[in-house]
Amino acid sequence: MPITLTFELNDKDLEHFNAAAERARKAAEGKSGEDIIAAATSVLENAQKAGVPEFILHRLLRLDDMIAMVRDQGWSLPDADRQRVIDTLSYFADPNDIIPDNAGPLGFFDDAVMVELAVHQLTHEIDAYDEFCEYREREAKRRGVDPSTLGRAEWMDGRRQELQERMHERRERDVGTGYGRSSGYADRRQSYVRAWRPGSFRVG
Repeated sequence: MPITLTFELNDKDLEHFNAAAERARKAAEGKSGEDIIAAATSVLENAQKAGVPEFILHRLLRLDDMIAMVRDQGWSLPDADRQRVIDTLSYFADPNDIIPDNAGPLGFFDDAVMVELAVHQLTHEIDAYDEFCEYREREAKRRGVDPSTLGRAEWMDGRRQELQERMHERRERDVGTGYGRSSGYADRRQSYVRAWRPGSFRVG
């Protein structure tokens, strides 16, 4: 019979994870963005082989979204925004993370926690990207084309620019104030059905 478990990270716990993230960022300074993205993708591949629990799976889907966001030609993030996401992905490129990924399914527990913190940090980027993917899929269906074949179609430019400008405005508004929520999961859809994006995580 399934049970629900809830846990809370206090300030000391957060300091521990934030320190690990900072160590990973420093360790990744000599790596290219593509190396970091490839290493983070490897975490997803290994998690799929390990058969991670559902509560970890939901969070790793968001890691897949962060990777897709910097790979997506249609979304085409400006360099500074792309680097911001890659810096956040650095933890997942660290072979010496808090719990070794080769420790079985629960070896990805620390990765799940770090995804929560990354979602908190990149909440506006993720919200904007989700809306863009939904718009692209909806419009592609209306036009009778496969969204995975579109690349950077001109008809998406206006919507992409609008969403990225909103993303910047909301991020600047929240500087120094926090996002007002501890996790990106309380009000997000709990579903594996997502609009198309160039992700690598497969469910089912």
